[in-house]
Amino acid sequence: MLKRTSVNLFLVFAMLLTLAGVASAAPPAQEELTYTVKLGDNLWTLAEKYLGNGAAYHAIVDATKAKYAEDSSFANVVDPGLIQPGWKLLIPGAEAPAGEVSVAGQTLVFESRLFSPPREQEFFINEVIKPFEAEHGVKVLFQILDDDTIFDRATIQQDTDHVTTDIVCAHNGKMPDWLDAGYVEDLTPYVDSWTDRHFSPTFESDTNRDGKQYFLPVGADVYLLLANNKALPYLPDDVDIDAITWEQYAQWAVNIAEGEGEGKVCITGIPMKSWVYMFGGSVLSYGAGFPDANSAAAMEAWKIWETIGKAGGFVPTVMNVDSCVDPMMREESWLTVFHNARAGQVYASNETQFTLAPAPIGSKGIGTIAGVSGYAIMKGALNHDLAVMFLEYLTRPDIQVKIAKGTGGFIPPVQEALDYMGDEAVDEVMSKAILVLEQGIASGVPSYLYQDWGAVKACFDDVFEDTILAGNDVDQARLDTAQACVDGLLK
Repeated sequence: MLKRTSVNLFLVFAMLLTLAGVASAAPPAQEELTYTVKLGDNLWTLAEKYLGNGAAYHAIVDATKAKYAEDSSFANVVDPGLIQPGWKLLIPGAEAPAGEVSVAGQTLVFESRLFSPPREQEFFINEVIKPFEAEHGVKVLFQILDDDTIFDRATIQQDTDHVTTDIVCAHNGKMPDWLDAGYVEDLTPYVDSWTDRHFSPTFESDTNRDGKQYFLPVGADVYLLLANNKALPYLPDDVDIDAITWEQYAQWAVNIAEGEGEGKVCITGIPMKSWVYMFGGSVLSYGAGFPDANSAAAMEAWKIWETIGKAGGFVPTVMNVDSCVDPMMREESWLTVFHNARAGQVYASNETQFTLAPAPIGSKGIGTIAGVSGYAIMKGALNHDLAVMFLEYLTRPDIQVKIAKGTGGFIPPVQEALDYMGDEAVDEVMSKAILVLEQGIASGVPSYLYQDWGAVKACFDDVFEDTILAGNDVDQARLDTAQACVDGLLK
């Protein structure tokens, strides 16, 4: 009872904050004018320029259609996402009711599972949110919560018809739950009008449903290899690190352990963290699925890790490792394959000290677990127009690159973002990550299929601890037990 009461109090508080932000100012007055479309124009940016808000683009469409009925020299706009140079548009006065979208003074409530590390939060708030607040005279109440908490709060808000959250940011593994519940709005009309950006089709199976787009992807990730340059003398002869195989990676780890007298490979040993994803990439590269523990292809991957374990190739403190960032930064670990943004964080700290490469290759290619988060607008959002404006801002190609660079090297899933990349260390991280995403064998995280994804992780953690780390042979019976553990958790 106490827990439910505290959640409801939060909702009341957030709703009061939102209601306190009632619109108080209209866009600057603008006389009606005829505009000739130029190359590169889109209705959203024209509405921003002339009406004070991109979300008011429909006012231009309506006005132009009405004018076309009496003057065929004006465009007959059928698809707002497709306007052609030379077309005549009628832009109404900003004070016309159809175009009036006032947001000044509003407080946007934004709950996100992304940008949880303190350094990333600070960057996102100071470098991304604050400029938007200053430009529009609004406030963004930004909160970091886990996926399940965000969804549970949304359920309460939708069930009680008291929606206080405007925007959510969810992991793609959780998106099916949101779509099944019907808690988020169809964003297709807005996306179609943003003709200056195109979202990567890689994640459409998660962000879209039945031809409609509900989530806007952000912060995509894959897995990369990162090595301290102290490990390079132990690299097997004639190996190209940018095309290293898993067998060569294992031999590299063995060479380091034998030469240094202790292992230097890092994985996240603390239970229910990221080992399942590290292993998952190797499994995919041999043709197995994810999460697959006991197929013939999975056995090939397990044998790679068995080789490292038998040589004592893991860092001595591996079972206490929560993230490989700190062990790599402190040089306790010299070799790992992990999340590209975390690899980018280490690499960018001193690019002369580290070598970055795509994940190793198996018999079927480069395997990787690929994740993405996505922004969505809650159905019934009190600050709907402001939410649309904020998402338009967040998904601009240049802002996507800015966010990606400031958070370690996430992949910006907007195709035009590539035009804004440079030659800094973090750009190299993004370039290699994009290569893995485009050329690799990628799998998302199907957590929605299982009762408890943390328990699925534990099925793999146990094999690592009792077999791989212990230096034992991987046998089929042990893997069959692990698979039974996984399958028993299916919904």
